[in-house]
Amino acid sequence: MLELSLHILDVVENSTRAGAKTVYIIIIEDTTEDILSLEIRDNGSGMSEEVLKKAMDPFFTTKTVRNVGLGLPMLAQATERTEGNFISWMLLKIPPGLVPKQFI
Repeated sequence: MLELSLHILDVVENSTRAGAKTVYIIIIEDTTEDILSLEIRDNGSGMSEEVLKKAMDPFFTTKTVRNVGLGLPMLAQATERTEGNFISWMLLKIPPGLVPKQFI
């Protein structure tokens, strides 16, 4: 759970850097189906097409204070290590501001 909480923190920090005033974190645990679902939504500015294309590159960053990626590849990797499915909002084609940032 600690690793998951750090991933959530990273995504929320990125949301606030993108100007989000509101961030929704929705966690649903279905023990019957053995599913944990995480959805993070915000009303930030979203990503440009250029950033979207590079967002899953673990070495790409928009940050100037540290040379670490956006965190999405690490969240996807953690999801896959637990036999989960990572569906990025980038694949959903939903306009910025209304988008679910990630689903696990």
